[in-house]
Amino acid sequence: MGIDTAPDALRLWAVTRGRKGSVGLTRLAPALPESALREGFADAASAERTEGREPELDEIALVRSPDELADLVGPHSDYLEPVVLRYTPATL
Repeated sequence: MGIDTAPDALRLWAVTRGRKGSVGLTRLAPALPESALREGFADAASAERTEGREPELDEIALVRSPDELADLVGPHSDYLEPVVLRYTPATL
């Protein structure tokens, strides 16, 4: 996404296994404003298109609660729900 973070600034936060056997490693990075994430994503997608490639991901969805997972459109990893549930324990 064009956002540089030193590898030692990332800490392993969760290892999850999806219903279909997929494994997700979730690492926490230093906090950034939502605008920086969206801008970095848009810049990365634009660079892919400039190179004549279709971006690997069409759009980014920032999810703040488990309730918002039902509104996601298109495919997403089956280990996303456990990650969101763990990250937002106050919503349980």
